[in-house]
Amino acid sequence: MATLMYDARARLSLILCIALALGLSASWAAQPKSKRKAGANAASVLYADRADAMRVADEIAERRNLDRDWVRSIIGQARLLPQVTRWVLPAPSGTPKNWRVYRSRFIDPVRIRAGVAFWQAHQAALERAEQVFGVPAEIIVGIIGVETIYGRNTGNFRVVDALATLSFDFPQAHPRAAQRRAFFQDELEQLLSLAQRSDTDPLQLRGSYAGAMGLPQFMPSSWVKYAIDFDGDGRIDLFDSPADAIGSVANYFVAFGWNKGMPTHYPVRFDPAVLDLDALLAPDILPTFSADAMAAKGALLDGAARQHAGPLALVELENGGGEPLYVAGTENFYVVTRYNWSSYYALAVIELGRAVAEARER
Repeated sequence: MATLMYDARARLSLILCIALALGLSASWAAQPKSKRKAGANAASVLYADRADAMRVADEIAERRNLDRDWVRSIIGQARLLPQVTRWVLPAPSGTPKNWRVYRSRFIDPVRIRAGVAFWQAHQAALERAEQVFGVPAEIIVGIIGVETIYGRNTGNFRVVDALATLSFDFPQAHPRAAQRRAFFQDELEQLLSLAQRSDTDPLQLRGSYAGAMGLPQFMPSSWVKYAIDFDGDGRIDLFDSPADAIGSVANYFVAFGWNKGMPTHYPVRFDPAVLDLDALLAPDILPTFSADAMAAKGALLDGAARQHAGPLALVELENGGGEPLYVAGTENFYVVTRYNWSSYYALAVIELGRAVAEARER
C-alpha cells in the first residue's frame, strides 16, 4: 500500500516557506517575504468550535466510511490561518501583469544551478520518465524547479490548516468563492481519505498555503490520481523521493494529453494589414486555430512551424506598459497550463527547463 513519507522535524530545518498567490499556487519562490515566514504562525482559532466544520466532518466520515470521531478530531485540530484568506484573493482590478518581472523570479542563476545539480543527480530517472511517458526531461525539471527549487522550498504550513481555512473561511470577496470553497472541501476530504489509507498522520503533513505537497506540489486529489511509485520501493513519496516526483509529474502530463515530440510553442509575427487580434485572442490559451487560419487572421509562423498539424492558440503575455510578448501555443503548451492555469507559469516552466538544459551543456 502506498505510504506518505515525511520527517517533519528534519524538513523544518531545511524549508523556507515561500508562496505565490496565483489561483491555487504557481510556485513558492515568488511570494513576498511576509508570506514566506508566516507558515508557522497559525491563529488560535480551532475548527472544533465550528458547527459548520463539524457538520462537514460528519459528511466526510459517512461518504468515505471513515471513523467519525477520527475525522472530527483531525478537522477539529485544524487552525484558521487568517493570512491565507488574504493571499487567495486575486490582484486588484487593473493591476498590470508583467512577463519580464514574472520570468525573472524563476529563470535566475540560483535556480538554474540547482536545476543542473538536480538533473545530474537524477539523470537516470529523468531519462526513464522520458522513455516511458514521452515527457522531455527539461519539462519535468522546469516544473519541479518552478514549484519548489528542487525540493528546497516545499512549504511549511500544516496542510490540514490550509485546507480547513480555505474550506470554511474562503473569502466571499473572491469572484468564484463558492466554487473555490467547494474545491478545497473536496481536497480536505481527499487528504483525510489518503492519510487513512496510507496510515499517515495528516496533522504532520506540511505544504503550501493552498495545501499542495512535496517536490512537485501536488494537491491531495492529484496525489491520489497521478502520483506513482517510480523508484520501485513499494510506496509513493513525493516529499523525499525525487524519482517518485519525476515519474508523477510525467504521469500527470500524460493524463492531460501530452503529445510526445510536439513542441510547446512557436515564435509568431504579425501582418498588420490583416491582423485581427481580437479574434485571435478570443479563445484565450485554448488551441483553436490551424496554422493557415492563424495566418489568415494576420498571425504568421515561419519555417517548420507552418506545417504544424494540430490546433494553435495565440498566447499573449503582457509586459506592464511595454509591448506584450506573443507566442503560438500548441496543445502541449495547453497541457503545461493544466498544472497551473496560467500562460505565464507555463512559459516560465518551459524557459527554466531550457535554461537548465543549456547550462548542462556548457
